[in-house]
Amino acid sequence: MLTLERARELNDSMVTENHLRIHALNVSYAMGAMARHFGENAEHWEAVGLLHDYDYEKYPDEHLQHTKEPLLEAGVDAADVRAILSHGYGICTDVEPQTNMEKSLFTVDELTGIIQACARMRPKGITDLEVKSFMKKFKDRKFAAKCDRDLVLKGCEMLGMDVKEVAEICISGMRDHAEEIGLQGTEA
Repeated sequence: MLTLERARELNDSMVTENHLRIHALNVSYAMGAMARHFGENAEHWEAVGLLHDYDYEKYPDEHLQHTKEPLLEAGVDAADVRAILSHGYGICTDVEPQTNMEKSLFTVDELTGIIQACARMRPKGITDLEVKSFMKKFKDRKFAAKCDRDLVLKGCEMLGMDVKEVAEICISGMRDHAEEIGLQGTEA
């Protein structure tokens, strides 16, 4: 099983840009919260989340095409590699999310971008971000316009969950790490 320590080593070997590292952490912490929701191993899900964009910095136009073999060769379990590949379903892979882990990763990848953008606008960052405030921004497609809301909604549908419920879980998971991910706000 992929550990957080191993995921950090692998991610650090490929990802150097700070904004990509922050994104990986956002997804990781959201995945940990989703794992707790489903009664699964949070550290394992966090490790998969941390590693989800393994090849993106070096191969942005070929994202996930340089992930499978290197990660398998590095000893990452095939199921974890499959989960990573599934977050690009319909975009850059044909690996359809099937498990709760895969469906969660597919969903939170874009969702955390909107949460991050929303939290950055608030004096107290994510520390006092409520789902109601998040939903106002989620519905405004001009806000964080590069984040694909339809993909988030599709993922929520796969999970059989409402976007509000998934957002609340993710906000909670990210809130616990506000300082590390730079979302403690300007008042901190």
